[in-house]
Formats: sequence, structure tokens, C-alpha cells
Amino acid sequence: MLLAIDVGNTNSVFALHDGTAYLADWRCATDVKRTADEYFVWLRQLMDHHGVSAKQIDAVVISSTAAGTMFNLRVLADRYFGVRPIVVGKPETAVGIDVRVDPGTRVGADRLVNTLSAWRTYGGEVIVIDFGTATTIDVVGEDGAYEGGIIAPGVNLALKALETAATALPEIDVTKPEKVIGLNTVACMQSGIYWGYVSLIEGLCRRIMDERGRKMKVIATGGLSPLFARGTDVIDAVDGDLTLRGLAAIYELNKQGKT
Repeated sequence: MLLAIDVGNTNSVFALHDGTAYLADWRCATDVKRTADEYFVWLRQLMDHHGVSAKQIDAVVISSTAAGTMFNLRVLADRYFGVRPIVVGKPETAVGIDVRVDPGTRVGADRLVNTLSAWRTYGGEVIVIDFGTATTIDVVGEDGAYEGGIIAPGVNLALKALETAATALPEIDVTKPEKVIGLNTVACMQSGIYWGYVSLIEGLCRRIMDERGRKMKVIATGGLSPLFARGTDVIDAVDGDLTLRGLAAIYELNKQGKT
């Protein structure tokens, strides 16, 4: 059984794949101080709840964008599951796609995973929007290659910056306002965050398509993707399992020795 680990800057997802489909997935806050032992105690309880033992885990694949987390995840794989993990982003790990960026540029592991998954699911000429700590917008070429993208501040990061810098403003939740024009402070802030990001998404996707001279399918993933998809018709599909499917695909590529 495969344990897939997707580590973001804010949250980490651990998921079990039986070779056909994912059986369960769990989320925890990303913490560089969390040890391999702490990971295992937490995981074992969740796996026990699903009737899965540590002995059944015979493979681990990891994608991480959070610096400092990889050491303890490697120890987790080795000490408790007795396997050497496949790590996305390492030179020896095949990702199944070309990466067409400037020489010396390092592309985040999560973006490569999403590109492969989007290409296999939706074909080429796709835009992938990932609502994470950063909001990333990536371009999948006709042949599945990663062909660049955009990085913007994440929704919650922008909101936190607003609340921190403007001390007179209250803390708010991200939600879809009924109207664009707010009639009180909270409504004004909610409109600025929600409709501001909707406009950002619509504007950047339109500019990407204009630059490439063609219509492209737009796929959204990440925790806030369903919320923002309700505010625009530029998003063609919301795919919450995009990254996990990509991790399973990368595991299969490397297990079989394919490129």
C-alpha cells in the first residue's frame, strides 16, 4: 500500500492508496518541528481507525514545498515503514513531463505534480489554479509539459496582511458576499478579498489565453477552490484530488522505471 504525503506551507495531507484508489486521507498543520515519532503516533491512530497496519505500507511518495520538513518525513518512511521514499523534485525522480522554464529555475514540487495530474486527466492546453498559501496559476502545454506560470499571495495570506497592517480592521472569514459594494467594514473587507481574487483569477487567465492565442480549460484545486469557483465562470472544473492523483502517478512512473 502506498502512503502519499503532500506537504504545503500551511497544511500537510497524508493519504493511503491501495493501487487502485485512495482509501483515506488526513490533514494536519505543517510544522517543521514535528518529529518522525510524532508523525507516526498521529498516523497510526488514524490508520487503525481504517483497519490498516504499518506493515501494509510498502511505498511512500512525498511532495513538499515547506523547507525543513523533509528530514523527519524521510526518517518516518525508513524507521516505521522500512522504505526509501520517492521524493518529487529530486534529480533521480521522474515526473513524466518536460519542464520548460529558464535555465537554473527550480519549479515547486506541487506544481509539477499538478501539471502531470492535469495533463493525464484533462489533456493539454490547461491552466491549473491552486489556492494554497500562495495562489499559483500554471500552464500545461499541449504535450503535458510545464510551461511556466504565476505566483500571487494566497487568499488567507493577503487577508492576514490586511488585518495586521491595518490594526483598526477586524478579523473576518473568507466568504462570498451577496453584493460587491459593502455597507459596513466587514462587508467591505469580504468584498475586497473575495471579488478582488475573482477578478485576479479572471484577469490573469484571460491574459494567459490572449498571450497563447487560444481558449484553454481552467482547473482549480486547493481548499478555497469551491468557494471561488462559485463566483466566476472562468473555472471549468474544481478538482480537490488533483495533487493526490499526481503523486500516485509519479509513484507508478518511478516504480516501473518509466520517464
